[in-house]
Amino acid sequence: MPTNVMETWLASSHLSGANSTYIEDLYESYLEDPCSVDANWREVFNELPSVSDLPEERHSVIREQMKHAAKSPKSFVSPQGAVHNDAKQVKVLQLIGAYRNRGHEVANLDPLGLAKTETVKELDPFYHDLSGSDLDANFNVGSFAAGNETMILKDLIASLKRTYCGSLGVEYMHITDTEEKRWIQNRIESSESRPSFSNEAKQRFLEELTAAEGLERYIGSKFPGAKRFSLEGGDSFVPMLKELIRRSGEQGAEAVVIGMAHRGRLNVLVNVLGKKPTDLFNEFAGKHANIDGSSDVKYHQGFSSDFKTPKGNVHLSLAFNPSHLEIINPVVLGSVRARQERLNGIGESVLPITIHGDSAIAGQGVVQETFNMSQARAFKVSGTVRIVINNQVGFTTSNREDTRSTRYCTDIAKMVQAPIFHVNGDDPEAVMHATQIAIDFRNKFKRDVVIDLVCYRRHGHNEADEPSATQPLMYQNIKKHPTPRQIYSKQLESEGVISAEDAKTLVSNYRDALDNGECVVKEWQSMQGNSIDWTPYLKHTWQSPYEAGFQKDRLRELAESISQYPEDQKQHARVAKIYKDRLLMARGEKLCDWGFAENLAYATLLDSKYNIRLVGQDSGRGTFFHRHAVLHEQSEAGRYIPLQNISDEQGHFDVHDSVLSEEAVLAFEYGYSTSAPKGLCIWEAQFGDFANGAQVVFDQFLSSGEQKWGRMCGLTVLLPHGYEGQGPEHSSARLERYLQLCAEHNMQVCVPSTPAQVYHMLRRQVIRSMRRPLIVMSPKSLLRHPMAVSSLDELASGTFMNAIGEVDELDSKAVDRVILCSGKVYYELLDKRRDEKLNNVAIVRIEQLYPFPMDELNSILEEYAHVKDFVWCQEEPQNQGAWYCSQHNFRSVLPEGASLQYAGRAASASTAVGYMSLHVKQQKALVNQALGFDEE
Repeated sequence: MPTNVMETWLASSHLSGANSTYIEDLYESYLEDPCSVDANWREVFNELPSVSDLPEERHSVIREQMKHAAKSPKSFVSPQGAVHNDAKQVKVLQLIGAYRNRGHEVANLDPLGLAKTETVKELDPFYHDLSGSDLDANFNVGSFAAGNETMILKDLIASLKRTYCGSLGVEYMHITDTEEKRWIQNRIESSESRPSFSNEAKQRFLEELTAAEGLERYIGSKFPGAKRFSLEGGDSFVPMLKELIRRSGEQGAEAVVIGMAHRGRLNVLVNVLGKKPTDLFNEFAGKHANIDGSSDVKYHQGFSSDFKTPKGNVHLSLAFNPSHLEIINPVVLGSVRARQERLNGIGESVLPITIHGDSAIAGQGVVQETFNMSQARAFKVSGTVRIVINNQVGFTTSNREDTRSTRYCTDIAKMVQAPIFHVNGDDPEAVMHATQIAIDFRNKFKRDVVIDLVCYRRHGHNEADEPSATQPLMYQNIKKHPTPRQIYSKQLESEGVISAEDAKTLVSNYRDALDNGECVVKEWQSMQGNSIDWTPYLKHTWQSPYEAGFQKDRLRELAESISQYPEDQKQHARVAKIYKDRLLMARGEKLCDWGFAENLAYATLLDSKYNIRLVGQDSGRGTFFHRHAVLHEQSEAGRYIPLQNISDEQGHFDVHDSVLSEEAVLAFEYGYSTSAPKGLCIWEAQFGDFANGAQVVFDQFLSSGEQKWGRMCGLTVLLPHGYEGQGPEHSSARLERYLQLCAEHNMQVCVPSTPAQVYHMLRRQVIRSMRRPLIVMSPKSLLRHPMAVSSLDELASGTFMNAIGEVDELDSKAVDRVILCSGKVYYELLDKRRDEKLNNVAIVRIEQLYPFPMDELNSILEEYAHVKDFVWCQEEPQNQGAWYCSQHNFRSVLPEGASLQYAGRAASASTAVGYMSLHVKQQKALVNQALGFDEE
């Protein structure tokens, strides 16, 4: 830009006054990355003189420097008095910025040397107009931490290459927080990405590499062809994981929870957590102890142990994981959150580590959901260390072009500005350096961090696979390529750290240890009580007795307490009316509605010192404006939560409006509930239909976790359900899917129809010592239905009824038809029957569809033993709802010779119709059909 044009530009109004701060920010962005600012601004800044690295100079003299540049762009005397070749100095700073931004693109990351590295022109000094004569000149290096304030250019370039283009490539310039960015810069630049390790540490790394390789070879020779999802090629992962545990223990961690898929899992079990090789080999041989349930394959199994660190033992938990690879991540984080809260603080006390595959982290949406949760109030765990075992070939035999659209598989992590450390798996010391920086960053800044362990897979996806059929060049190279242990052993021999004989001894000693069959992890310790005590919840059944009642006077006190808020807090008029009505309910002047009874159930549990966690997309107020557990002051936007203000000694009450996710959030809550057995943990769907997006959690964890892995869970799931004419996406919670999953008394499926029922159902879930999932078809219109009300007496002295018999005073001998039903349709049947004054039809509600309440129904139906005409009535289409999954149960309680008819909508591909008029017509028809009226 010509000088006279620049002068005019700099003198224009947008460069003065309040805009100066904007210009200063632009200039700092330019110093970090010249390409981050507009081309016009870049041209202005390119002509600026040298700028001192001192912060006060950046912010106090920037405008003066710009004006000076317009008048004399070739030279500048800094406030310190040093004369520089200003244009060249700026170019040097740009070169440093280029290496920080893009050095990782040419780093030596691929152990096989097959990855194509494109030239990055910004890393060439000539691109920045630095000629050969400049290479011997001395320049100020600004904040570059590897040298002094000034360096000869050629030495600077060599240092930049060692720092940013060696075995460790670091992406961190996308981070906007200057402190975080500077911290990483200082850590990697001060050591040029090559820290100094003691001989003892190097020997330990080699010993751990030997163990990683030794186990795989041992299993491969002893059980040839058996699936083990070998770690070979990514062997450095084992010393990496152990270093994370050691260093986290040194910094105060009491527990580490690990989630990973099957690649390398057996190696982690034996060489990190200390599972006995004998036990693993017995599993390969098909030997196992007598077990309850169905169990699971060995590379899905979890494990727990204690690990000795210099500052004390760290409890390790490897989460059980199905083959839905990334779904374990939110489960781990939920478990970590519960453990952190139990240890009185979300911080360093419990460290989550999640291990990913290169295709899975880029390809599976739950990864994005989990990253998005990482700083949300309900789900934060002070950062997760995320490790990618990047074998560069995807999950089977894919190429990068087939598995993602980004340069790196880890690019998804940039959405939360996580630093990413790409490291060559054949360089154990670079791996250890990245590991130490990663855990230190997490502990300091409480944020996620990613380590991309770039390695390879020596065998196929499993050991029966033949990868060379689709990746011939890669696997020709792999067959000739030495293992990480061999490479590092040669390195240490050349350094004089060990001898060749020492390396051989390590190999033979480890093989002898495997032959012996006992634990091979030196740091292993017997568990000393860090694990969660599930003893009180073992060996209980659905019939286990519990105290259902609650003292009525105290119930009234709690009802008054949770129905009030501070007088100086202005509430929305509708909310104020709801709370005014609740005071009347508390005083017995009005019957209890759904929201009041639900909140009162929470209050009684909190008063008994149980903790409660309630999470969902609108859980604070309730999607259907009924709960209002969180009150929002209207003038100052403050919050008041009555359930947190019952007493000084109450249980802890947490209610959170969650991120807009079903899969990751439900998985998080599952993980939380598996680590917090005493309290009540609830996930509420905004609409029951939306739980479709979390089906894998129901299928793989909630319905079968106890049978596969012995993992008990008391999670409660509220799924709003009911046909209100709102169309196919807002009607059905897919009741049939949950009933189809029911077997072996694995979970409860309930459809409560009164406020008293929901009150007792929630209390039963906590007070009863059995811990199994509770699936609730929760209502919508019943929340304010004039007939769906209960008295305080029903709450104080009642209990949850799995089935409810006829409520009107009918002559049972005159009854010739009995309708069985669940949920909202009961009130429509009842209303119609009363209107028509039918005395020959009884209506029985089944409030718990599974486990099926056979004894209760047999008792209820005794007085109708003469009836031959029974009807199951439902709102859902015939191929949905309870009809297909439960009719065998319905038939089992009918009197001998009785028949069972279906009354409901016809089978349908969709859950509901989209037009209100058609809905009303269908609803009227099914009610009439159930009551025996002819179709109108």
